[in-house]
Amino acid sequence: MHITKERIHTIAFTSIQRLLAQKHIEVTGSQDLLVRALEHAMTEELSVEDRLNTEVRDLLKKFDAEFQSGKADYQKMFSMVKQKLVRERNIVL
Repeated sequence: MHITKERIHTIAFTSIQRLLAQKHIEVTGSQDLLVRALEHAMTEELSVEDRLNTEVRDLLKKFDAEFQSGKADYQKMFSMVKQKLVRERNIVL
């Protein structure tokens, strides 16, 4: 994830403030709780690719010998496996 927690907080807080100001939403509970929930949702969405990259790296560890000997190209395999998982899981990056 390339966005800091502080930036995510600012985006979440500003979004809620604008939605309230434009009367698109009405908050009956804690506004801070709503901001935290939005921060969590944003963080989860932004970390999807990070988790996918970690999974691909783990999958490719079995082929270390092939990569070391030059029989397979790590970058090419990484890209191919990642795209396959993206298609299979309907992930939007």
